[in-house]
Order: sequence, then structure tokens, then C-alpha cells
Amino acid sequence: MPQIKRVRTKTIRIGSVPIGGKNPIAIQSMTNTFTTDIRATLGQIRACAEAGCDIIRVTVPDQKALEAFAEIKKQSPLPVVADIHFDHRLAIGAIAAGADKIRINPGNIPGRAKLKEIIAAARKHHTPIRLGVNAGSTRKDLAALAVEYCTFFEAQKFTNLVLSLKSSSVPDTLAAHAKILAKRNYPLHIGITEAGTAYYGAIKSAVGLGALLSRGIGDTLRVSLTADPVKEVTAARYILKALGLIKCPEVIACPTCGRTQIDIIGLANTVEQKLQKLNKNITVAVMGCVVNGPGEAARADYGIAGGKGQGIIFARGRKLKTVPEKDLVAELFKLIN
Repeated sequence: MPQIKRVRTKTIRIGSVPIGGKNPIAIQSMTNTFTTDIRATLGQIRACAEAGCDIIRVTVPDQKALEAFAEIKKQSPLPVVADIHFDHRLAIGAIAAGADKIRINPGNIPGRAKLKEIIAAARKHHTPIRLGVNAGSTRKDLAALAVEYCTFFEAQKFTNLVLSLKSSSVPDTLAAHAKILAKRNYPLHIGITEAGTAYYGAIKSAVGLGALLSRGIGDTLRVSLTADPVKEVTAARYILKALGLIKCPEVIACPTCGRTQIDIIGLANTVEQKLQKLNKNITVAVMGCVVNGPGEAARADYGIAGGKGQGIIFARGRKLKTVPEKDLVAELFKLIN
């Protein structure tokens, strides 16, 4: 697969995870638990980490959440970003509590003096700031507004910045990124905001993020779904995998047709679920008949090509055995393991 040439941006460190420059594209998600429920929030963070998340964002809407954030940060297996709106004191408090980054929209922090207080705290603690510009909170051109914010922060001699220009419109998001790249080289957090439910949101995100990533744009990303955050992480991994930007297991499977005589849908789903738990950069083919089966399985590291009530197991183009349909998955994973 031809390699995508990444747009070179400034390197920023989010805790232990560097983004920008030549660094791998980092996957992010955001908890949807009440931050004050420390146990539930940490449980969700750990689940996201197991799914392949690199950075997690946690909302800090009030003082009680800030107190919980401090404890969450201590126990989190991932770098933690504090999501702040409206109250600059919460941003300052999150920085003091050890936030690996804070996310603010300068437009909803009233008064430049309060922004300067946030900048002073971030400078003292070497905390990066993500400047979030969302179409839903402004009628201005996203890139022009982002440049306006950057100019203010740069005037304060603060450049430890990550930029995020998001819209629920894919064309608007693409246009905004094309404009900002001509103006600044800060690392870009990309996403299609309010993308939708797990199914449509993942498709919409794949279209938008795929278009950006294929042009080399994006240093960290979130797939924003109305769903479990783990689903966001899985979708992000699959988008990156499809473009050859990440190494992880992949299932290729035939789309089914009237020739299929085994439960190819059930087999493919089971294989995909089991592969997600393996840290192996492999491709597994799950095919339902002899038309595409042997050829696709030959190109995969491992494969199944099914017939009536049975199937053939392949490894790198070599037929190994024929087994009953009920034993296909077990025999396949014996081989993989």
C-alpha cells in the first residue's frame, strides 16, 4: 500500500504521548460518565485503553468534578485532557491538578483577562492547550476564528497549542482545514463533531476523517459518536487501518450472496470480535464460497473459505485443512495463536 505523506506540524507532548511531527496519529475519546463518579469514569478510561485509545478527555463542569478529576488523573492509565467551558477557574484548577492538556473554546471564556490567567497557569505547569473552534458555537469562518485565537495566544508568548476546527458538516470541516494549514502549523485534532449514532456517525466520520487523513492532515483524532466511547476508539482504529496508518488486525469478508451456504455473517462477526483482543498486525479473510474465497484468502495471512456445512482453512495461500462449520473459528484461532 502506498504511504500517505503526512503534513508536518509542530510536535506537542500530551503527557506521555507526542503528537505532530513524525509521531503516530493518536486516538482520542471522551468519557460520558459523570466525572464525580470516579470509579465509573476510571472503568470507562480503562476500557478505552484496552480498545486502543491513546488519550482520554474528561469533562470538568464544576468544582466537585474538578476534585474528582484530580483523583482520576492520578489513577488513569492514559493521559487525561480536562474539558472546560465558561469558568476559567476550572481550567486553572485542572492545570494545577495535573491535566495533561486542557481543552477550551476561547469564545466561551468571557474576557481576555481570564484567558491570560489560564495561559499563565499553563505556562507555569507546561500544560498544552487545545483551542477548540466548533461551528455550532460561532457564525464566523472556522479557520479565521482559529487564527484570531492563535494570534492572541502568540501575543502572550504561548505556543504550546493544539488546534481543533470541527463542524457536523463534512464539506465545512474539509474547507476549514485547508484554510488553517496555510496559516499555522500547530498539530491538528480532527473530528466530525456531533457525527451521530454508532452506525451513521461512524460512516460520516470515516468519510470526513478519511478525506483529511488521505491528504496527510491530522495528528490526533476522535470519532464523535452517540454511543459507548469504546465504539469511538474501535471506529478510529478501523479508519486508520483502512488507510494504512496504523497496524492492527483486519478482517476482509465477502458481502454474501445466494451462493453462500454457511453462516458467513455470524462467522465474520465472531472472528472480528475475537481479533480485537489480539495485538497482532494480521489480515484474516472470511469468505463464503469458492468464487472469491481462495483468491482473497491467499492474499490474507489467514483465511476461511466456506462450503456447505464446512470450510477450508488457509494460511498465506496454503490450504491446511477442511473442518466442519461449527469448528471453523476454533481451528482458525488455534492456528493464529
